[in-house]
Amino acid sequence: MIDIKELNPEFITDKEGNKKAVVLSISDFRELVEDLEDLAVIAERRDELTISHEVLLAELKNDGLL
Repeated sequence: MIDIKELNPEFITDKEGNKKAVVLSISDFRELVEDLEDLAVIAERRDELTISHEVLLAELKNDGLL
């Protein structure tokens, strides 16, 4: 996850000095988008039932995946 302090944004301002836009590196922008996508998935799955780690391992072994 990206640390906001490490973004080093550059701001585009109007004549009065009001910030109107921000410029980020492509890599920082992509990392932010990836974080947003991850958060969206977490929000979508918030109400799903959970199982214990032990049950998950047993199911994976039973399915031949472990």
